[in-house]
Amino acid sequence: MSRAAAITTEGLTRTYVVGGKEIRAVDGVDLVVEHGEFVSIMGPSGSGKSTLLHLIGCIDRQTSGRIMIEGVDTLKLPERQLDELRLRNIGFVFQTFNLLPTLTAFENVSLPLELAGVDRKESSARALDLLSMVGLRDRSEHIPAKLSVGERQRVGIARALANDPSIVLADEPTGNLDSTTANGIVQIIKRLNEEAGKTIVLVTHNAEVGGSAKRTLRLKDGKLTTY
Repeated sequence: MSRAAAITTEGLTRTYVVGGKEIRAVDGVDLVVEHGEFVSIMGPSGSGKSTLLHLIGCIDRQTSGRIMIEGVDTLKLPERQLDELRLRNIGFVFQTFNLLPTLTAFENVSLPLELAGVDRKESSARALDLLSMVGLRDRSEHIPAKLSVGERQRVGIARALANDPSIVLADEPTGNLDSTTANGIVQIIKRLNEEAGKTIVLVTHNAEVGGSAKRTLRLKDGKLTTY
């Protein structure tokens, strides 16, 4: 039996009502991302890129359609099992980092491991290994306010990898960074794909960043216009 794709969406739609008007942020998206692929989804602000990524990452729920993560239909999962899937299978890198401001870099990376029930000794060792991987072991005891924006994003990447997810979703990961720092983040993401075999889906409006992927899709008005 062939292995299910890493990500499959069928007729995926997400609508909102704003001022009495229905807005289709994602409009009937069909998408297949195979294991080990690096896919970028490009489009202007407001095209639905982040909404689509949040649906795939099980952060938001679709209005209609299906999302399958490694063959599992997420709509059929109760909330607790959905949380477990998100915790163990999907790593999310946010544009705004979403680090807890009162926790150190080490504690931010350790937190998903603790939530997954990993014992303290193992979680500590893995958190330090991940911070070393992104070049921040010597900054592990710094809170986010004491880190540069590029360092905060690297902590965000380390945190996304804490539970060794097979899928990494990156939402405008270079959006708040200068070009030199952004290039460093892109190189880390490329290594995760090429050396660690992670399935990567990255959304961006930046053509240079989007071009780093092996396959580029475009989203306009909630619809995939190239595939």
